[in-house]
Amino acid sequence: MDKVILWFIAALLTIVCSTAQSQTLTSRILDSVTQEPIPYVTVQLNRNGVITNEEGRFSFHLKENVSETDSLFISCIGYASIGKPLKEFSENVIYLSPKAIELNPVIVSNKKYSAKEIITLVKDHLDHNYNQNLSKKRLFFRDSYFQDFNKTDYTFLKSTIKELDKRFLDSVLNILPKKSSYYTEVLCDLYRDHDQDAQKIDLLKASELYDKSKELDYENLEEKFNEIIKSNIKRDSYFKIKSGLFGTKIKGEDFDEIFETEVDSTDAVALRKELEEKKKREEERKTNFAKYRKNTIVDMMQDLFYMEDSPLDFINKSRKYTFTIKDFTYMGEDAVYILEFVPDGRADYKGKLYINADDFAVLRLDYENVKSLKKFNLMGISMNQFLGKGKMIFSKVANDKYDLRYLEQVEGTQVGIRRPLKIIEKNKHVKGRNKQNELSLKLDMATIGTNKRELIVFDSEEIPRSTFEAFTENNTILPTYMANYDPEFWQGHAIIEPNQAIREFTSVEATPQ
Repeated sequence: MDKVILWFIAALLTIVCSTAQSQTLTSRILDSVTQEPIPYVTVQLNRNGVITNEEGRFSFHLKENVSETDSLFISCIGYASIGKPLKEFSENVIYLSPKAIELNPVIVSNKKYSAKEIITLVKDHLDHNYNQNLSKKRLFFRDSYFQDFNKTDYTFLKSTIKELDKRFLDSVLNILPKKSSYYTEVLCDLYRDHDQDAQKIDLLKASELYDKSKELDYENLEEKFNEIIKSNIKRDSYFKIKSGLFGTKIKGEDFDEIFETEVDSTDAVALRKELEEKKKREEERKTNFAKYRKNTIVDMMQDLFYMEDSPLDFINKSRKYTFTIKDFTYMGEDAVYILEFVPDGRADYKGKLYINADDFAVLRLDYENVKSLKKFNLMGISMNQFLGKGKMIFSKVANDKYDLRYLEQVEGTQVGIRRPLKIIEKNKHVKGRNKQNELSLKLDMATIGTNKRELIVFDSEEIPRSTFEAFTENNTILPTYMANYDPEFWQGHAIIEPNQAIREFTSVEATPQ
């Protein structure tokens, strides 16, 4: 074989990994000047596209009908676009060059608009610029959740139940995971109807990545607590739970399950019941998993800036913000205005808008909150939604309208409790005083939860109403559990490339002892 051909094949294999049915193009995109990774770059092949992650990485599943002469297009705001046949991409790193900014008249052609005029034009073109027809979207969704119990203090005051002592309470706090992370990934088809706010989802594949050793063992804890209660309280007792000024009464019959155990006549009957219950729980879990993910994805879609009830109101309620033209740049050959916005009064967000200078479509927006979005502190219970930021990226499709390509939301909330707690056992059927036992504490605890949700749309097609009505949800997919990240799990599928934290995630149970 000719040496030139051998060299070409070797070079091509550096970024194209072959399998029996498919190929995957994997690479990293860097700035040619700074050598820094470029996040959120659009990589397009025919009708399909992906977005690079925050590390500039992407992975592109190549379908069987893709030819080496098909062109791959790479574009990002502020950089010169690349478009050339697949066979010419022979390196595992791709460089983009910053695009020089030309004179303003080239960009604004006939008129130099003010920031306020540009925003008015954006509003005027909203209905024309964005697809809101019945559609079927193939998308990948990743939910990264991080929990941090940053305060777990309490003051032990009193307990008349020997087993419910400070040592027991300390043991409960010791098994409480102080820091944990949980990743969910879903590939699905979303059937979307903007007019009727009706959505349907078809789950195709899903995974969960977390450390099971950091899960709180509720069953073991409940069993231990029930044993203590069963051996120390009387059947006809009731409990008074007080926290601050308020009290709640719990009747003794609410604890009947502590004292009563149902025994079947045969082991076979018990086993059958157990299997039936397990099957029922499995079906409920499938339904709930699909329902929760659909609701999360739909809620994200409802937050798109052009939606009527979106909390991101910097376009629909632009009077609440001050806009400034900060720069000009390019997205491929399209001239782009860069506008910054800040609150003019009591608005919640600041950020950047990247607006096409020709059709006044918002191509990309980045936003973050400037103050707490929700906050309260009442009777020792506090909540502070201190973080709310994200980005949206849109791309033009065949009908010259724009579809969502990438959506990211990051939310952070701190919840705290700082108040007394008393659990008092009372009984009216014993001689002497009604109060039998008491546990008294002062709690001072806080936890921070952070959610980062990412959604990328790979393909979107308009569908007739008959197709939408004919599709019936029948989701039987449950997420595959992974103790550490398995890069083979999504082989053959287009996804958002995992960042370093996900790639290197390892559970305690997965670590060799």
